[in-house]
Amino acid sequence: MNLVIVGAGGLGREAAEAVRAVNAVEPTWDLIGFLDDGTAAPAEVDGLPVLGPTSELRSMPEVAILVCTVRPDLYWSRKQITTRLDLPIERYATIVHPSAIIPEGSRIGAGSLVLAGVVATTRIDLGSHVVVMPGVIFTHDDRVADFVTFGAGVRLAGRVVVGEGAYVGAGALLRENRTIGPWALVGMGAAVTTDVPAGEVWAGVPARYLRQAEVPADIFHGHPL
Repeated sequence: MNLVIVGAGGLGREAAEAVRAVNAVEPTWDLIGFLDDGTAAPAEVDGLPVLGPTSELRSMPEVAILVCTVRPDLYWSRKQITTRLDLPIERYATIVHPSAIIPEGSRIGAGSLVLAGVVATTRIDLGSHVVVMPGVIFTHDDRVADFVTFGAGVRLAGRVVVGEGAYVGAGALLRENRTIGPWALVGMGAAVTTDVPAGEVWAGVPARYLRQAEVPADIFHGHPL
């Protein structure tokens, strides 16, 4: 099936490599290129063409889509893009690198990307449009909502719940039975030993409150931050 990646930056390139790895095991996707709304988008990235802005999807009704944008200062961008595109969930591809260990019975929602070396010790529940960077470890009864981002090397103990759109920075450690609220941001290397409320930025060892997150109100469903 034809596939386009929305976002020609670093995450998009990593996703393209994951697609190539999937195809090396079993030919599944015909990756035809990237779409990017950036004004300075190149004509080609890593041997794949940049086909134009996301408006080109109007002429691609049969193409599967993977939205691959994320930055700590714009970690809500995937939700903004998918809301604007307003496409059926069936249009979104789910890509799991073949080196990831994901037990049978796990749920990984449409539009999610799981990169190399991810390990789940038992079946997990990931929402849609979740990004899991290399080396993340999930353990029993972890539950992850839509649009969450995990940086490389994050470790989740058992029964951790991560709310919609939260961003968990590389190397963070999450203690068992903790909750990360919707659209919270956890800094790199943080040790989370208490619950992190929605829409807050926490960092440090142990993690502590730093400030309110600057998430757009429409993304946060209008709730005050």
